[in-house]
Amino acid sequence: MYGFLVLFGVITVIFFLFHTKPGDPARMLGGQNVNEEIINSIRRDLGLDLPLYKQYLLYLNDLSPISLHSDNPDSHIHWDEEKYSGSRLFSVGGDRLLSIKLPHFRRSYRSKQKVADIIMESLPGTIVLALSAMVFATMIGIFLGIFSALNKGSFFDSFALVVAVLGMSGPSHFMAIIIAWIGGFLWYETTWLPQLPMYFMLLGLLVGAAFNRYHTKNKISRKFSYQFLFESGLKGFGVGVLGWALGLGINGIMGYEFLPLIDAYFPLPGTELETTGSLYEVDNLTGEEYLKLSNLILPAFTLGIRPLAIVLQLTRSSMLDVMSQDYIRTATAKGLSKYTVVVKHSLKNALNPVITAISGWFASLLAGAVFVENIFNWNGIGKKVFDSVVNDDFPVVVGSVLIIATMFVVINILVDIIYGILDPRIRIR
Repeated sequence: MYGFLVLFGVITVIFFLFHTKPGDPARMLGGQNVNEEIINSIRRDLGLDLPLYKQYLLYLNDLSPISLHSDNPDSHIHWDEEKYSGSRLFSVGGDRLLSIKLPHFRRSYRSKQKVADIIMESLPGTIVLALSAMVFATMIGIFLGIFSALNKGSFFDSFALVVAVLGMSGPSHFMAIIIAWIGGFLWYETTWLPQLPMYFMLLGLLVGAAFNRYHTKNKISRKFSYQFLFESGLKGFGVGVLGWALGLGINGIMGYEFLPLIDAYFPLPGTELETTGSLYEVDNLTGEEYLKLSNLILPAFTLGIRPLAIVLQLTRSSMLDVMSQDYIRTATAKGLSKYTVVVKHSLKNALNPVITAISGWFASLLAGAVFVENIFNWNGIGKKVFDSVVNDDFPVVVGSVLIIATMFVVINILVDIIYGILDPRIRIR
């Protein structure tokens, strides 16, 4: 019932917002040289000559699975077999009849194509993009969150939190432009990596290997610490990046190569990733459609940055909270392995808030992919919404937003069910 009310609210808000904005769809469809008679005919055909509340009721009637229609061909609710996919139930008096049908999203003002066909054509691209971004964010975010929680207060923990803050601070449309420019333009043929940070990382690894024995001795351990080695290399890389950035500023102020090592780069093979493209492309020679997964990398990476930061922080905080519980200390005192304590006891009970974030962000990515799809020219529902808003194509906008809202509601209901599976206490409440 809550989901139904949410969808009803979405339809109502979008409908009235769209009809209060400037612009006349009939004049847009008629063109520049159209006369008033043709414009009035278009308005009658689209139902735009009716009062706003009647237009709203007619649109609800088209969307409703059980709807009221008429046998009168001149009526706005005339039952058209080509328009509606369903069947007539029974007469309710006069020429009025009750019918059951699939929701009718009408036709696009510009292309005259059915909105349902437009959505079915573009929705798979958005789902694949959002799912890929969420898988990337979930796997990397949970792994980094667990590692950060197990090494609380370490350099890696602080580094991960800095990365999470930076990831949350970058707007998707801005990050899309930067990533498309770097990954698909600057590094398309050759990837240039600055030498100075690499040298400092190598120096950090050498220092970490040299002082590893001293580190393990202080930690009362005889095993070689790969964590200490990794942190040493990461610290060296961070110092190198700061020095390189500072050197770029000095060289820019001086106007020449004052610090020659700053302008030294390692040439590596390029990304060969296009700045624009969709999941399926058409061969110019044969005209056949083929799958091109490489076009998915840049937009999925861009879209997954912010949820990755959220998942990382939530996993870390939830793991720290669970690992401080008494039953975790008891499991550790009983001699269970660290793997068993972390995976079977801590992680499972720490996943509830993470699942909430994953589900919410997946639903949000379906709606939030508008700017990313537009920048990367990805054939998805987000790009259709953007183009339709620009072109005042009301049926496509409302139909697309309604489909996204429906998926949002369904995902949240499924998450509530998963909650009950993971935590029996929720089912009891």
